[in-house]
Amino acid sequence: MSLPVRGPEDSSAAILARLLHLHPKAIDLSLDRILCLLERMGSPHLHLPPVIHVAGTNGKGSTTAFMRAMLESAGLNVHVYTSPHLQRFHERIRIAGALISEEELCQRLLECERVNAGDPITFFEITTTAAFSAFANTHADVTLLEVGLGGRYDTTNAIRHAAVTVITPVDLDHQEFLGHTLAEIAREKAGIIKPQTPLILGPQKDGAEQAILACAAELGAPVLQYGHDWTTRGENGRMVFQYTDGLLDLPLPGLSGPHQLINAGMAVAAVLALPDFRIGADAIAQGLQAVEWPARLQRLCAGRLESLLPAGAELWLDGGHNPAAGLALADALGGFEERRPMPLYLICGMLKTKDARGFLTPFQGLARKIYTLAIPGEQSSLSADALAAEVRGAGLTAESAPDLITALQAITLECGQPPRVVICGSLYLAGAALNADAA
Repeated sequence: MSLPVRGPEDSSAAILARLLHLHPKAIDLSLDRILCLLERMGSPHLHLPPVIHVAGTNGKGSTTAFMRAMLESAGLNVHVYTSPHLQRFHERIRIAGALISEEELCQRLLECERVNAGDPITFFEITTTAAFSAFANTHADVTLLEVGLGGRYDTTNAIRHAAVTVITPVDLDHQEFLGHTLAEIAREKAGIIKPQTPLILGPQKDGAEQAILACAAELGAPVLQYGHDWTTRGENGRMVFQYTDGLLDLPLPGLSGPHQLINAGMAVAAVLALPDFRIGADAIAQGLQAVEWPARLQRLCAGRLESLLPAGAELWLDGGHNPAAGLALADALGGFEERRPMPLYLICGMLKTKDARGFLTPFQGLARKIYTLAIPGEQSSLSADALAAEVRGAGLTAESAPDLITALQAITLECGQPPRVVICGSLYLAGAALNADAA
């Protein structure tokens, strides 16, 4: 299928802006529209390299990043599809190891737009189709697909087969779309499980675990479950991955926080289960250290934002946005406090659809103050004052601020010693922070 010629007005930003208006709902979970478009596009989703499909509430992106680093360390070419992006849409589509180019992104989007011919379709559906088209057109050894929302009716689940599926820890999030109980949400996530296909199952709460295992049993999918078939732990400054075939003595993950031991463990289990490939311990170890995944407890150094803080201060960035992510972040920061005590300040922005109080409650007794702000450019952001009220409702001290710069300056003036500052609450805020840090 020949790709259309771009006009001077057809930048990726312009095309993406047009595509936002093809369906009245930003989210409308269904496979009907994307399957119709994919068929008209020549069914690229049926011509992908072996797929590892990843669903879950927390840890999907980090687990995918670990897998990519391990597979590439083994010399394999890897396609990767993730969402959302932080700074540029191109981050969502990695083709055989490189972010999609502006030229190819525009051409794939224009082709999808032409073939769709104005029919109703969501932004995520048509951009996922563009990613599948790009992947099918370029050789790679493995495809990593991260679910956008849920699993059963997520657009990435248009694929018919997978080599391995992964379900990371499931928790309450997106209840308006997925259900109001852990079991209901877990059943939606379990929709990615394929018949007779290995499932790597991360640690789960009881209701979620039972629902997922029941779905796997119905499909005859062998389950490699955390705590039963594999486990991981930190020991003497190393990471130990123990499974039915023995154990691997590995370096600690290159991403900060104790929760990354679990994410790394899921990645190790997945690449070891990948049929037709033998991923050695050396490649796994190299990938653990080489991994890159911004805004997951990321230290910001030598940028514009850190320069606003006093010498000796620490500035961190994290995009977690639900209660389980808040608990993981607080746990990691508590570990930092034990090793190097510093006054902790949070700068937080959150969407209206998130459980702000549930996210913030774990920071009781840990954070000295939380500065709240509206996420720049996000209409669905909580206002700084509304979020400050949620902070106080969670039993913490709050002060609203108009922007990141003002909040950092206020912390510098208020704190009599070098502080530890964490920008958190939303991946959209994290993207804005990365843009501001590079300005």
